[in-house]
This record gives sequence, C-alpha cells and structure tokens, in this order.
Amino acid sequence: MSQLAAVASKLRHAKFLQYLGPGFIVTVGFIDPGNFATNASGGAAFGYQLLWVITLGTLMLILVQHMAAHVGIQTGLCLPDAVRTHFRPRASAIYGFTAFIACIATALAEVLGAAIGMQILWGVPLVPGAVLTGLLVVALIWSQQYRRLESVIIGFVSIIGFCYLVEILLVKPDWGQAAVGWVTPRLNSDSMLIAMAMLGAVVMPHNIYLHSEVIRSRDWSFKDDKEREQLLRFEFLDTLLAMGTGWGINSAMVLVAAAVFFKAGVHVEELPQVAETLKPLAGELASLLFGVALLCSGISSSITAGMAGATVFTGYLGKDTDLQNPWFRAGVALTLVPAVALIACGFDPMKALIISQAALSVQLPFTIIPLFLLTKSAAVMGRFRNTWRENALLLVTAV
Repeated sequence: MSQLAAVASKLRHAKFLQYLGPGFIVTVGFIDPGNFATNASGGAAFGYQLLWVITLGTLMLILVQHMAAHVGIQTGLCLPDAVRTHFRPRASAIYGFTAFIACIATALAEVLGAAIGMQILWGVPLVPGAVLTGLLVVALIWSQQYRRLESVIIGFVSIIGFCYLVEILLVKPDWGQAAVGWVTPRLNSDSMLIAMAMLGAVVMPHNIYLHSEVIRSRDWSFKDDKEREQLLRFEFLDTLLAMGTGWGINSAMVLVAAAVFFKAGVHVEELPQVAETLKPLAGELASLLFGVALLCSGISSSITAGMAGATVFTGYLGKDTDLQNPWFRAGVALTLVPAVALIACGFDPMKALIISQAALSVQLPFTIIPLFLLTKSAAVMGRFRNTWRENALLLVTAV
C-alpha cells in the first residue's frame, strides 16, 4: 500500500508540473521597473518600515489573480470575452477602453525600464534603447507560442531572482528589522504616498486580464466538475508559488535599498542613480547585477504588457485572442508603439514611471468590479461561483 501511495503521489506531482507556468507570466508584471523604482525609493527613505506593503499587496494579488484564472477555467473565456458576453455594450466599452489605456501606461513603464537597463549596462541612450526594446518584444511575441514565452519569462524571473539573491549576500541586511517590517503595518503622512505607489505597483490591471487569457490558452475548460476542482487546486498552487516568488524578489529590492541607501542617508530620485550609488557603497558587482536585473525585468514585463494589451484589444472586439491572429499582433503593436513614442517625446523618466503607476491605480476598480460580478454569478460560474467569504475578501480588496 505504501508503494501504491508513493506512486500516486509522484503522478500527482508530475501532473501538477504540467500546469505550472501561467502564474509566472503574471509574476513578471509585479517585478517590473515600476516596482524597482517604488521599492528602491521606499527602502531608501524608510528603511525596512514599508516591507508590510509588499506582504499585503501580494496577499491581495493572490486573491485577485486566482479569481481571474477561475473565470478562464470555468467559462473557457478570457476576461475580456467574458465581460463582452455578460455585460451591456456600453459597460463593456468603458471597461475595455480604460483597460487598453492602462496596458499602454504599463508598457510605457516596462519599455522605459529596459531602456534604462541598457543605459546602465552599455551606455545606450534612452530613446534608441526604447526603440530596440520595442522591436525585440514585438519580435518575441509574434514568433513564439505561449509555452515558449513562459519558458523565456521564467528564465528572466530566475535571472532577476539570482541577481537580488547575490545582492542580498553582498549588502547583508538587518534580518531582525526585516522580520518586523514584513508583518507590522506602519504608516504616516510622509510615507503614505510611497506606500500607495508600492501597493499600486503590485496589483496591476493588465495582469488580471493576462492571467485569464493564459489559462484559456491552455484549454483547461470544458472538463467535468471533478477535473475542474483539480485544475483549480493546481492553478491556485501555481499562483501561490509564483506570487510567493514575486514577494521574495520585491522584498529583496526593499532590503537592498534599506541596507545600502537608508543606512547611508541617500535618497533615490532616479533608477540610474541606484546603480551609480551602489558602486561605492556596495561594490561594482552590486551595480552590475542591478543593471542586469532591471534589463531582464524591463524586457520580460514588456512582453507581458504587450500580450495583455493585445488580449484586451482582441477580446473586447470579439476577435480570436491567438498569437498568430493578425488582430492580436496589431494589438501588440498598438500597445507598444505609443509607449515608445511617449518615451521619445523626452518625458522625465522617473515622472513617467510615477504617472504610469497612477494611471494603473485609477483604472484598477474598472477591472476588479466586473471580475467580482462575474465570479459571484451562478449564471456564469455555476457551482464554482464565489463563496460568501471570497466575495467579502474581494470587496475588501476592491475598497
């Protein structure tokens, strides 16, 4: 019997590995250049005090992303398709338009981050770096399938995680203060703005749309109830593991800034300053690793921003959300080209990052509200609709 149990356990683990991946595509969205900027600023200005924001934001993100994936598994539709199917045209138009603008704002931050990474590592000017990033990302999306893109993105996440692991070993943060900071909410008038920015950089509208589409592309729907229950468990574990990884990397960003900049009394006003300041305070290797992590973050999150924009564009128009579909490819271009054009206009990079995060915060209710209404509906979700506890948690998160 023990041997049979061991075999069954191995089979379950092997089956779970088949469903691993969608959560990591989403994770890239909240370890993007916007997170680099807000976490570095928060750690430099307030030390370990705002680590709890990362914890709270990640818990909220796990709930919201699980709900988005839930829609994809149960209905076989991505979120834009589901909204267009179950809501009135005028409401769908508002949700779709604001979501697409949010995707462009997201792409602006991601492409800008990759360009700054090129500037730090190789001295490439900002505008040519943005153009190179845009062309690279469009080529990667147009030429790949979802599973291949998942491998590319998981590779980038691994590099970012490795860079910050080495940086933590180099700067030696105060783990006692960090442990308190992760679980102890502390907020005042000085830290309110940066705490809001850190939270807004974790819970992002485009990730909610993207998760449902990646799930749909796996064809996890149209199963019997028993298979759906298993899929929901596997999806939740994938989401939990991926979001946990994102929590660790975001925490590491704050830890490095607190251990280096807060300790030395240095305020962070722009991302290139982080790399330059790291050199004398933590060594050349720390500066190099920061540049590599920022570049990988910018490229990988630009991929997810382009995919999310195309999903919103095609889904709300009622077109097929397939990578090979010309409408989807047009959506990718329409998301990334305005982002590159805005960077070419010469906006201040740090201000552009802040404005883009503000745009996401404004749009977020227009994503969470339809998600809540869909997942609480028995007509849409059947017996897999939200429990009263899930509804309560989602409402609290929305507020």
